[in-house]
Amino acid sequence: MALLKTPDVPLDDDLLRRTYWTTDWHYPGPLLRRILPQLTRNLVAGRIMPMAGMESLGRVFSRGRWQEWPGQQRDALREFLDAWWLHVLIEPDAKVPAHEALTLVAEITTTLLPWLTVWAESLTSATARRRLATAVDEWMYDLLGDKLPWPSRHDEETWCSALSLWVLRHAPAALTEDEASTELSDQVRLLGLPFLERWDR
Repeated sequence: MALLKTPDVPLDDDLLRRTYWTTDWHYPGPLLRRILPQLTRNLVAGRIMPMAGMESLGRVFSRGRWQEWPGQQRDALREFLDAWWLHVLIEPDAKVPAHEALTLVAEITTTLLPWLTVWAESLTSATARRRLATAVDEWMYDLLGDKLPWPSRHDEETWCSALSLWVLRHAPAALTEDEASTELSDQVRLLGLPFLERWDR
């Protein structure tokens, strides 16, 4: 605990992990600001291990009420998220899969469509198209059941519909280029049918 109260002193990986796993801190905002520089560096390096999925790490930011921080701090975090998201999409050596990164940035910012828009604009990159093919493979089981592919405390129904429509628009070309299985391409086509008709096919 004393180490957490000491500014600018790095935490060992175990203490850092236990800090963002713990959910009952009395002052989650100051705590998040204390660990944020190291947390973001580890995130870029792929060394973050959430208690559950990336949505659990997103809740650390929600509890920290980062959107109520002073403008300079709030803007710095948003600039990091924007830069990291683009890095995940187009850099071949990015350490976090795009579908996991999308979960995190959506949960942190409580919005989904702007991140999908950036991904769509990035599809001129072969890496972003490969990341889309991988993500679709991860998402399809849930999307075909009209479920968002991660547990969220936000509007899951609206987000699921938006993600499904986005996949229908952008995934077919990426799957063809990636030489995805016929089964996966067929599942995307089924996603365009009403829920009950999917199972008749």
